[in-house]
Amino acid sequence: MSQRVMSSDYMAWSKLHSGSKYNLAASGVRWYALKDLPVTLADLEINGPSTYGFAPLQEAIANRFGVTTDMVVAAAGTSMANHLAMAVAFEPGEEVLIEHPTYELLVSTAQYLGAQVTRFSRPAEDGFRLDPNTIARAITPATRLIVLANLHNPSSAFVDNATLAQVGELARGVGARVLVDEVYLEAMFDHRPPSAIHLGKEFIVTSSLTKAYGLNGLRCGWALAEPQLAQKMWRLHDLFGVIPAHPAERLSVIAFQHLEQVAASARTLLQSNLALLHRFLDSHPELPASKPEFGTIAFPKLLRGNVDTLCALLREKYETTVVPGKFFEMPQHFRIAVGGETTVVQEGLERLGRALADLKLFHTDW
Repeated sequence: MSQRVMSSDYMAWSKLHSGSKYNLAASGVRWYALKDLPVTLADLEINGPSTYGFAPLQEAIANRFGVTTDMVVAAAGTSMANHLAMAVAFEPGEEVLIEHPTYELLVSTAQYLGAQVTRFSRPAEDGFRLDPNTIARAITPATRLIVLANLHNPSSAFVDNATLAQVGELARGVGARVLVDEVYLEAMFDHRPPSAIHLGKEFIVTSSLTKAYGLNGLRCGWALAEPQLAQKMWRLHDLFGVIPAHPAERLSVIAFQHLEQVAASARTLLQSNLALLHRFLDSHPELPASKPEFGTIAFPKLLRGNVDTLCALLREKYETTVVPGKFFEMPQHFRIAVGGETTVVQEGLERLGRALADLKLFHTDW
């Protein structure tokens, strides 16, 4: 059995050490202000009915994804949704197949829950493309869950539904399920395909309003699954959250009612910021990376030099942070996030360029 972990090194770093004046580490879109939503004092009522889901919120999530309310499990962000989904999808000691690289919490949560974790590769040299043939070589009769993110974290690589359907066929062949974390898929906005939940009963999907919409503080996340599995998640959630904060539930309903307004702001911001990121990567051949068409993050490789040295220099001298690739088990890479204010992103990228120039002084073969 994989060693059981009791904490997340990445989350500790993110909470304690990622903050900076020019933050290129925060993966979500800039915070959306409450004043920009049509909220009245009555909307902030602190008490109200909520048992296994606040009915208006259940309906809002179900309507958005074209599912029934008995397939929706509301949770405190995508991380809690992933925790609940994993906890009902396998038993301790069973095999869970997770992509590499991936978001650290997906691996550490599976290990915490007692999974025997194995990996399948999404190679950088192939643009982090998901290849079902790679999964076919890695899957075994003992596999009970396949875990991946779409858009991919840390690269923003997209997986189309035809490819995901092939993954579902592989899972069905061994009696496994497929967990797809779709939180970054929301950042495709009008180009977002139908959720993978519609590809078959073996699929579980998680997401939230946090990354693409800047509504982090609502902690509005969800899992979508077949009703029997969803009911298991609700009953398990009794051990964790019991009853959510009611004002957050009510505000989340309002957010769904005005999601196009929120999305329009985020979409405009990301169009500008992704253009800045593409120009930056084009001008730095020492940082090969797949340029994301959608999403908030990219995952370049530093061809020469040490990423930890670069990150320390960037933070200490240039008041800028990126995420070291060691948190994604790829220490020669780092993750850049461009969901912040455009002026902050532009200045942060310029400062990253200066730090790279400083680093070159130590490598005369450049």
